[in-house]
Amino acid sequence: MSFGAHFIPAAQRTARSDGEDTRARLLQAALQLFSEKGFAQTSVRAIAEAASTNVAAIAYHFGDKAQLYTATFYEPFGSSSDLIPVFADPALNLEAALRSYFSGFLEPLKHDDLVTQSLRLHVRELLDPTHVWPELIERECRAPHLALVQVLCRHMDVAEVDDDMHRLAFSLAGLIMQLWTQRDPLQVIAPQLADSSAVDQWVERLTGYALSMVLGEITRRRATPRPARRTPRTSHKESKA
Repeated sequence: MSFGAHFIPAAQRTARSDGEDTRARLLQAALQLFSEKGFAQTSVRAIAEAASTNVAAIAYHFGDKAQLYTATFYEPFGSSSDLIPVFADPALNLEAALRSYFSGFLEPLKHDDLVTQSLRLHVRELLDPTHVWPELIERECRAPHLALVQVLCRHMDVAEVDDDMHRLAFSLAGLIMQLWTQRDPLQVIAPQLADSSAVDQWVERLTGYALSMVLGEITRRRATPRPARRTPRTSHKESKA
């Protein structure tokens, strides 16, 4: 996922108009408050105050509270669907495709504060769904998953998607989710692996692990006898003819 330009720290930003800066402050304040209190318990007035602006600015830049909430899901890191053309490029071999897959999904881990807030917001959405939920499932879950399945089928020479291809794709995605959801234990047990500078090394290792998983599934498929094709049953009368 591409890191949203709106969330680059002020010290690193080039000069921007007051309107753009106000919008960025609103997004930052909204992400923090929504992740801490949830959608229902966060007022537009509180967001405006935290962003050092007024309620009218929210209406001007986002329309209403619901649209601002939606923006907090997609603008910090972009949408998972944005990564599909990158890792699903037919010109890539399997290793390059998997490296692009992991690199895109792990890139946000280089931005610790935003990851913490964004993850908290997504967990809240799981527990207390809002208007974002249906679209979130389609854009952030279904579309990338199906794209990964097609990539795997293409490189594994699997003609038809079956349950095991879905299992493999979910398992590969689970390697990413482990890093996203287990950051606190990781920081306690092996803090050197939780540092933003360690992300690129994680990408390389996960790519290797994933290739081993794919090879294991290929080996399993080759060793598993395919069900014999049934021949059409001939009736007793037809056999006498």
